[in-house]
Amino acid sequence: MADTDRSACAISRVYRGTFIHSTHKSAVQILEDALLGVNTEGKIAFIGKGEELHKLTQTFGFSPAEVTQLTQNEFFMPGMVDTHIHASQYSYAGTALDLPLLQWLNTYTFPVESRFKDLEFANKIYTQIVSHISETVEEVKLVKELFPESDSYTDVYHKHNLLTEKTLMAHGCYLSDEELDLFRETGASLSHCPGSNFSLCSGVLNVRNVLNHKVKLGLGTDVAGGYSASMLDAVRRTLDASKVLTIQDPEHDTLSFEEVFRLATLGGSQALSLEDQTGNFEVGKDFDALRVNVAAPGGPIDLIQFEEPKIMLEKFLNLDLQSYNPHLPSSTNLIGKSLADNMKDVWVKDYADKYLDQYSFRHIMGPFNSLREVSINHVNLNSCHMLIHYISKLSEI
Repeated sequence: MADTDRSACAISRVYRGTFIHSTHKSAVQILEDALLGVNTEGKIAFIGKGEELHKLTQTFGFSPAEVTQLTQNEFFMPGMVDTHIHASQYSYAGTALDLPLLQWLNTYTFPVESRFKDLEFANKIYTQIVSHISETVEEVKLVKELFPESDSYTDVYHKHNLLTEKTLMAHGCYLSDEELDLFRETGASLSHCPGSNFSLCSGVLNVRNVLNHKVKLGLGTDVAGGYSASMLDAVRRTLDASKVLTIQDPEHDTLSFEEVFRLATLGGSQALSLEDQTGNFEVGKDFDALRVNVAAPGGPIDLIQFEEPKIMLEKFLNLDLQSYNPHLPSSTNLIGKSLADNMKDVWVKDYADKYLDQYSFRHIMGPFNSLREVSINHVNLNSCHMLIHYISKLSEI
């Protein structure tokens, strides 16, 4: 039976084919020969089975001729959510990876980010400040020296009322079980950034342990500590990080690609408190989606034979290529040629006005245009990376 929302909005688009997404119960749910309708506000109006076409046309007033049919090598998946990227560092992405974190910050990052003292310059970029926590051993040691009265790094934030359900912390490589319990109790979220963790030799987050503690978790590229702004790379490095832990401890429960797919989509929306708006294909949510064709001419994926949807998804996550246009973050096309050839008709809502008051830290808001062909729901800037140094001032904001 179709799931529907009979609002007054007219139907603008209807798609028929395979839809792959995550739910709370299933890391990967595959809807084959499904019908999905999008209303004029960009919201999902209905999801039903192909055999319900006649009934849905009667209910929502569209013609069967208006339905866009996907091929057998195509599928829709939710837009991937980058929960942590430094827009101000994009100019030197892919370089300056020769130093550990603290020296890297002083040598490369802080000189560039000092330009953001100019609010006119900063207002050109939509930002959300995301604080870092337990990224390196040296950082943890430094925080302990600065705040000896606190029980842990996490406790510093907690004592200043900065650990809430609206808080997103990046990295967390060295969080203890007790700190993860505090994350769960307060509703705070983590952003896993394996690309930069590897590039700067920071550490390896035990994602399995985070999930076992039922802490909200999404993925981030963390440019420019991470060399790539591609969420596909973030997916792959997440799998690699889990395998590294398994090499170190054969008893480690390695993450599956299905679990990482959920982290890159629904997990990211949960971490950003946007689960009611995006992250999967549910009626009433924004139609934030990627249309993927794994058999696109000239694409990087070779199909020797017809594959089942889950295999197509796995091939896409592991084999496709992605590079972004440098005109961050308001460009109408942030996608390289390879992936652009594989993706069409992507909708991304403008969240800037709606969610201005959702975060614990001060925002510097700028233009954020609707994007086409890729989902980057938020571009994050931490203009003072070691935000912990100024935590007492932030608590007064």
